[in-house]
Amino acid sequence: MMFRIPPIWRWRESEMSEFFHRKLERSAIGFVLAIIAAASVGGIVEIAPLFTIDETVEAAPDMRLYTPLELAGRNIYVREGCYACHSQMIRTLRDEVDRYGPYSLAVESKNDHPMLWGSKRTGPDLARVGDKYGDAWHVAHLTYPRDVVPESNMPAYRWLARTELRIDDLSEHLAAQRMVGVPYTDEMVKNARADAYAQANPDTDGVPGVMQRYGDETQVRAFDGVTSQLTEMDALVAYLQILGRLTDAAYKKTAAPETSPQTLD
Repeated sequence: MMFRIPPIWRWRESEMSEFFHRKLERSAIGFVLAIIAAASVGGIVEIAPLFTIDETVEAAPDMRLYTPLELAGRNIYVREGCYACHSQMIRTLRDEVDRYGPYSLAVESKNDHPMLWGSKRTGPDLARVGDKYGDAWHVAHLTYPRDVVPESNMPAYRWLARTELRIDDLSEHLAAQRMVGVPYTDEMVKNARADAYAQANPDTDGVPGVMQRYGDETQVRAFDGVTSQLTEMDALVAYLQILGRLTDAAYKKTAAPETSPQTLD
């Protein structure tokens, strides 16, 4: 039986490596400096791209803000953990573009705090779900998911249609968003409560104010089909129906053949 003896240089390399590690671990100052060096490299990799953010984030002059009702719906979306099963970022892969539409752009999420890109897809990506289905479809799907999609494993959220939406603190939510850079005006903050109510009640006198502050493309209707009460279902459906519709940038800056949702009949 023959034994193969490793070359002497391998032994020396192993001994030197072990000696270096022992030396480093026994030196508190050296170990701290090594940690700082490793953290610095990681920090530079993460921070350096921010210096070119003006060049990498596309301009979108038509970008509009979430209305108070849509922002309330987004808060409900986060509260119920919808982001744990649905992403909101279409990657540049061909199969994703064919299925969901134009790939996501950074500018589309510039007013999202926190952003909800995600990567877990127990359910489909929702980045461009706005206006893909009608309000009644969303209400039915949230109430009895398997009546609409038999293979769905999504839990039901039927209580949203029975829960009155809290709107007395919406001004505070808009003010908080403004503190992190979202350009809500004083008028928007002041009228947040009235605008949320008016957006879901098209026959009220507050509708012109909503359109003036948030644009003519703002969707105004009873999202849950009931005008007698403003519910959390109204807010969540309003939010889902605006996803992918805040700007046309993705349709103008990619080779996507799809028509922008804003121009669909």
